[in-house]
Amino acid sequence: MLAQLVVTGALIGSVYSLVAVGLTLVWGLMDIINFAHGDFMMISMYTVFWLYALLKWDPLISLPIATFVAAMIGLLTYKLIIKRVVNAPGLMALLATFGLSLFIRNFAQFLWSPNYRFVGESILSGKRLIIFDVIVGLPQLVAALGSIGMTLAVALFIKKTKFGKAIQATAQSREIAELMGVNTERVYMFTFALSGICVGVAGTLLSGIFPVYPESGAMYGLLAFVIVALGGFGNIWGAFYAGIMIGLAETIGGFYLGTQFKYAIAFLIYLLVLQFRPKGLFGW
Repeated sequence: MLAQLVVTGALIGSVYSLVAVGLTLVWGLMDIINFAHGDFMMISMYTVFWLYALLKWDPLISLPIATFVAAMIGLLTYKLIIKRVVNAPGLMALLATFGLSLFIRNFAQFLWSPNYRFVGESILSGKRLIIFDVIVGLPQLVAALGSIGMTLAVALFIKKTKFGKAIQATAQSREIAELMGVNTERVYMFTFALSGICVGVAGTLLSGIFPVYPESGAMYGLLAFVIVALGGFGNIWGAFYAGIMIGLAETIGGFYLGTQFKYAIAFLIYLLVLQFRPKGLFGW
């Protein structure tokens, strides 16, 4: 049973990690807390659902479209909201994204009602692997592998490409980066779009496993805040490892203490780590 819980926790933790990676990009680069981050994911999940309901498209086929929609929402959020408050006191951006989050959730509820909706039959639904008596659902496995692959792609992009180095330079000092010829406006805009891509992929992979409803992104967004703070602000691999940790704690703790405590356990771990490592486990 413990082996089963560890595998399940690691799989769901991988998806948590990808959601947190999108958040840590914006938080680490611009020092802006995007409260609407989880709601971007909810929109991508609804995109997958409606493509399935209307056109019978499998979530894996809908992946590029849902990801594009989330990326465009991130891009528009920067152009219409964040750009106007990026140089304002931090509380302004926080309140702006909090207001955006409330608007998106309530607008989604107005359009689609608060009812739970499910993607029914898909290519992966009902399929599973049994490895040494440990049952691994194929949808969960594909979601985990897709999340790990996306996290690796983002990390390599930031570390190896010229634009990735521009993002790192802007994160360290916007003024010096501009003196070196970096177009920081483009960097900020692209980073918000990349953040949307991360949650778009995560939302697509989760839509075949969990129900879709207007509040479906809220808890993932909240867990992403905990994971980013736990792993260290702006640290992609820190977010990845912290996401796995939270997934394991949630699954194992929820089984032994009760599912009603699974999120409380995740937040308790963060509070305990905060006492000894205020900058997170992998922060500097």
